[in-house]
Amino acid sequence: MSRLLLVSNRLPVTARYDHDRIHVEASSGGLATGLRGPHERSGGLWIGWPGDSPNLDARRREELDQRLAELRTVPVHLKRRELRGFYEEISNGVLWPLFHYLLDELPANTRSWETYRAVNEKFARVVADQYRPGDLIWVHDYHLALLPAMLRRLLPDARIGFFLHIPFPSSEVFSVLPWREELLRGMLGADLIGFHAPSYLRHFATSMLRVLGFEVDVDRIRHEERDVRLGVFPMGIDAAAWASRAYDEEVERLAAEIRRDAEGKKIILGIDRLDYTKGIPRRMMAIERLFEMEPSLRGKLRYIQVTVPSRDNVNAYNRFRRRIDEMVGRINSTYATATSVPIHNIYRAHSETEVAALYRAADVMLVTPLRDGMNLVAKEFVASRVDEDGVLILSEFAGAAAELGDALHINPYDVDRMAGLIRRALTMPDGERRARMRRLRDHVMTHDVNLWAMTFIDTLEAVHEHDPVATGSRRPDARTLIDDIRAAGYLELVLDYDGTLVPFAETPDQAIPDREILTTLDALAHRPNTRVHVVSGRSRRSLERWLGALPLGLHAEHGLWSRLSPAHDWIRLREVSLDWKDKVRGIMEQFVESTPGSFIEEKSAGLAWHYRMVTADFVAQDDYGEHQAKELRLLLGELLSNAPVEVLVGNKVVEVRTQGVHKGAIAPLLLDDAPGDATIVAIGDDRTDEDLFAAMPSALTIKVGRGPSAARYGLPDVDAVRAFLRAILDQRPGERPRHAVTATN
Repeated sequence: MSRLLLVSNRLPVTARYDHDRIHVEASSGGLATGLRGPHERSGGLWIGWPGDSPNLDARRREELDQRLAELRTVPVHLKRRELRGFYEEISNGVLWPLFHYLLDELPANTRSWETYRAVNEKFARVVADQYRPGDLIWVHDYHLALLPAMLRRLLPDARIGFFLHIPFPSSEVFSVLPWREELLRGMLGADLIGFHAPSYLRHFATSMLRVLGFEVDVDRIRHEERDVRLGVFPMGIDAAAWASRAYDEEVERLAAEIRRDAEGKKIILGIDRLDYTKGIPRRMMAIERLFEMEPSLRGKLRYIQVTVPSRDNVNAYNRFRRRIDEMVGRINSTYATATSVPIHNIYRAHSETEVAALYRAADVMLVTPLRDGMNLVAKEFVASRVDEDGVLILSEFAGAAAELGDALHINPYDVDRMAGLIRRALTMPDGERRARMRRLRDHVMTHDVNLWAMTFIDTLEAVHEHDPVATGSRRPDARTLIDDIRAAGYLELVLDYDGTLVPFAETPDQAIPDREILTTLDALAHRPNTRVHVVSGRSRRSLERWLGALPLGLHAEHGLWSRLSPAHDWIRLREVSLDWKDKVRGIMEQFVESTPGSFIEEKSAGLAWHYRMVTADFVAQDDYGEHQAKELRLLLGELLSNAPVEVLVGNKVVEVRTQGVHKGAIAPLLLDDAPGDATIVAIGDDRTDEDLFAAMPSALTIKVGRGPSAARYGLPDVDAVRAFLRAILDQRPGERPRHAVTATN
């Protein structure tokens, strides 16, 4: 196992100062517990803020650092001003509410972004100082979203992982963030980005497209000639520890005491950190509504709400606590009896022993956040129920809901239904309760925090092993490559058209081949033991009109139509369904109406929306065409998700084509027709040519222009392609063609 550098906002330790002495103790919590094993086994380091250390002189600071070093932790010391701007004002004042969809909690003033950036840079310098070649770096959470890109600049060859422990919001919500582009680019510095749930990955991918225009290819993004992998890694808990703790004599004693004190009342439990995302007020409203619906339950229920203090120095949290206290007071005053009150509100931290006892004593567990990245409390409750009893009511907006299907799922905004679901949980038959809990426990016990950590680390370790070669900046060794091609006994050239043989034109009809390229193609086609094919997204009518007089193989509409030579008829390589075309045409026509200068190109098996002419002559916003292209891609991606089509992005064009129609489809046709020892050279410039490259793994593949590609070589532009083809012939520019060739309009 590689040495692991863990990086988080807080170190997994707490420093206390007692009678002029420093005490450093390990912290509890999901992240600290889950990563303790990998941290120890790898001999790695944990880097983060050690907590507030007021009035420490140089000698005491050195003593603290030494104590931390003994635990293989490295401090990033922050000044009060840095902590306020980085942690309170941006991380918890802006990013936390925005990522949890609570836009009304956003402050009117957000002036501390520079502090957030500066603290991320401070972390980067500390990590870089500790890094040794071969280390794995794992960065955690939204506080350090800029850190991966900063580390990438300092450590270009490092393997860097980033995990987001909170939800990633929909692209519409994320776009509210003033620094949205910088934050996304910061995360893209990682080799692997992890999320708790598939929906968070999907939202991230949509934001990539909407904000940066980057296409996500299933589970990866190509960025700066690197593959950035995306993955879903649902975090677990130390399930074995919670199950073992549940059998502890002290836990059993406390649980029995809680039940005795309830005097036969059904116990409903909520345990949350004080936070407005946890849904505590709506939970209180559901309890109140339950008493309204079932007056007979008065005096028969005890709802215990444990609220752990959090962020006491944030005004919004202090206001939130007062609101909860007021609700508890009002409900208790209304529904209390002479011998009991329905809600017991406890505002303090509890030991793990006390929490386990509450889990064991509860009949119903309420975990109803308005939005939560995962929520480990739900899993702790399940792991602690070694008696295989109890009912879990779980918000559908918690990441854990995607895993815990046997919980009773609830929309926390639906107070009436929540009240009804609590009533159902209280009256659920014994057999159903136990069957549900057994299935929940099977999942929680097997998908624990150790599996989560090791799965992420194993994926990060392997991520470079399968990283496709980025070739956009490489150029072929012209002398060696040309010599090899000239020496071939049989040569098969497979050439893209637009952006490869001819420059891009404003409209499709203006991309007429000039005399120079016609001369070169004709000479190549007449070269001994050489065959030339042009494969294009253009219609067969256009290719026939422009190149039909040359002895070439022509392949139109990305390989839907093929003609091996002028002596052959055009054939369609596959039958296609076109039921989708009218719907897509209607959508594209709307974009033509709203995007002056754009137009639609009709093809046999596809439609293309071109926006090359969307310039300042038509619109005031220079990047309006790009903006509209992103919106069109997003809309088509949503509407066509179940249709047998795919959305392609080319140079200033968005195209929809039938699935299975791609340039790679012509490969069997060409390979079957060529001698076994033929040298095949394939040249293309955009994503549609990648299908051709993939279908011809033994070919000499060449990418034109910069950008990601699986091609083995690269050429910078059309002029370089033409020079390369002339070099095969040793032909000089302007040489007259061997046969008279003209292009017709």
